[in-house]
Amino acid sequence: MTGKSTAAYPFGDLLALARQSWLTEMAGRLAQRGYDDYRRTDAATTRLLLRRGQVPVGQLGTALGVTRQAARKVAEGLAQRGFATTSRDPDDTRQLNVALTAVGQDYARDVIAVIGELNREVAARVDPGQLAAVDAVLRAALFDKSTQQRAARLPRP
Repeated sequence: MTGKSTAAYPFGDLLALARQSWLTEMAGRLAQRGYDDYRRTDAATTRLLLRRGQVPVGQLGTALGVTRQAARKVAEGLAQRGFATTSRDPDDTRQLNVALTAVGQDYARDVIAVIGELNREVAARVDPGQLAAVDAVLRAALFDKSTQQRAARLPRP
């Protein structure tokens, strides 16, 4: 007779493995498209900049949920790779703005395309009921109000 396991389901471990696998796949697919240096922050940052245009570094940090200093490093990383430019705001020289270059806009569109491919592939691996269940579990794993509010704007399956 076997007893019921009392060990908690390792959701966090599986979630971390899934995220790492996703990032590795993103990097590989973007490398196939000619972008060999994908970074974790690229997806959120380039999509934001493509949608909004020029953005102050502080606003970028708020959107990414990081400090202004961390956002500045993200912007500098994009600029070093030729995907973005940074410039002082003409009305307030204390403010540093970041904007995508033409190459950065192409990169952002490829990032969006790869995300779309991966989303469709994952959805095709499960039936609609399973996808809805995963959506519910992932939303339950959001502990802070800010993230819950951002997730509420995302469509459900």
